[in-house]
Amino acid sequence: MQPLARSLLGVPAVLALLTCSLDFAVAAEDVKKDDKNFQNLGKGETSSKNDLDLKEVVFVIQSQSNSFHAERAKQLEQNILKQAAELTQELPRVLLVHLLDKHEGAWTILPLLPHFSTTFGRNSSWIFFCEEETRIHIPKLLETLGRYDPSKEWFLGKALHDEQSTIIHHYAFAEDPTVFKFPDFAAGWALSLPLVNKLTKRLKSESLKSDFTIDLKHEIALYIWDKGSGPHLTLVPEFCTEDVSSPKAMGCATIFHTFLPLCGNPVKEMDVFVAVKTCKKFHDDRIPIVKQTWEEQASLIEYYSDYAEKSIPTIDLGVPNTERGHCGKTFAILERFLNHSSDSTAWLVIVDDDTLISISRLRNLLSCYDSKEPVFLGERYGYGLGTGGYSYITGGGGMVFSREAVRRLLASKCRCYSNDAPDDMVLGMCFSGLGIPVTHSPLFHQARPVDYPKDYLSHQVPISFHKHWNIDPIEVYFTWLAPSGKDATSGRKQFILGKIEQHVLQHILKQE
Repeated sequence: MQPLARSLLGVPAVLALLTCSLDFAVAAEDVKKDDKNFQNLGKGETSSKNDLDLKEVVFVIQSQSNSFHAERAKQLEQNILKQAAELTQELPRVLLVHLLDKHEGAWTILPLLPHFSTTFGRNSSWIFFCEEETRIHIPKLLETLGRYDPSKEWFLGKALHDEQSTIIHHYAFAEDPTVFKFPDFAAGWALSLPLVNKLTKRLKSESLKSDFTIDLKHEIALYIWDKGSGPHLTLVPEFCTEDVSSPKAMGCATIFHTFLPLCGNPVKEMDVFVAVKTCKKFHDDRIPIVKQTWEEQASLIEYYSDYAEKSIPTIDLGVPNTERGHCGKTFAILERFLNHSSDSTAWLVIVDDDTLISISRLRNLLSCYDSKEPVFLGERYGYGLGTGGYSYITGGGGMVFSREAVRRLLASKCRCYSNDAPDDMVLGMCFSGLGIPVTHSPLFHQARPVDYPKDYLSHQVPISFHKHWNIDPIEVYFTWLAPSGKDATSGRKQFILGKIEQHVLQHILKQE
């Protein structure tokens, strides 16, 4: 995040620089409240003496190589180092995951542990992980970590748990899913070096067995737990996902930006082409749900089927429907987009007919990405990453492509090995071969809201959910995804807050 000029423009001046139709009087009041709460964050809570030295903590930002995410991670790194300088301590090591290892599975963290053990095993006490939007109050973090004996094996974080067994966790702990806790990455999480060293020995003696990486935070917790022989997650109340404006944020060592990213004006409606995959047997039950919910948000939308039905209308691509994967249909959509849509249409979104999505929120999010880059965006999964596999965007939550990504993909001649191959996995394999990384956003969801912990969804402004099974999809849409004035207000308010955040944090540190 870019600091303000040395003259430190006040909030009204920042607001005056932004041109949009929002009622900025309301936004200004919200910003002032957030500013005040942020100034009080941790004030009077931090001990004047910390036994833990800052150089004993290695900060690892779970970053991505896409230019927007890399820049956000770099700004967080600078923020951490500036706080460290204010404390007049030796600067800590701050590592960005996407720069650490070109291995496709580096984002899954476990492959990096041997490097951490070798490099930091003797002169550090903690590896602290965080996301690019996590905000850290360094003095409070040192006090918090200082409560735990660093010579022991610790797995620290904010605890999440399933309220019911869920497919995304392979129905683990089906009898009582609440008993198993896993960390909310947004709040930050930490491993003591003795635990890192122990896990490294295990990794060297036995390779990772799981073929699929679906929910990394849950799978890391399972690996550390090791069928009960390893440590459980220890709940740390100071690791928080409260928004900066919440009174509960005071006393937190970490907070999290709860907002829909907005980097200027949302992309134009005509810049987003939406392709809905369907088939004749779902025309009567799934397509009406789309039309009753999100279709009106999409100015450019087509329905692709195995049967042309004028009343919808659907387009028959000449690819027969398959019961398993839909690779043939998806590649036909990609070719149609590249060859028959306007060159000025920068983005393609491919969704299933049982995907619920907010196109208006997606347009906000896409304002942060450069369509001239090859962008492949959505919820990231992994296949065979322990043995040189690849990452992919899971199809049910929606797959977003920049035109440049589609152009490079089709120019590569990488294609389906059969019409019924899993389209999302084939796409991941193709993009991996091209050296184009997938870009992850946790705002896309492969499953239903009930499949995720409530506390996890509470700090999101979701973009999509998937499946109609055992839910009322219309109710889910209007509960979770329907556009409201709050979307615009939240996005623009956080855009303003981003501009003043650096100044505010420095002000806090100077007061302590």
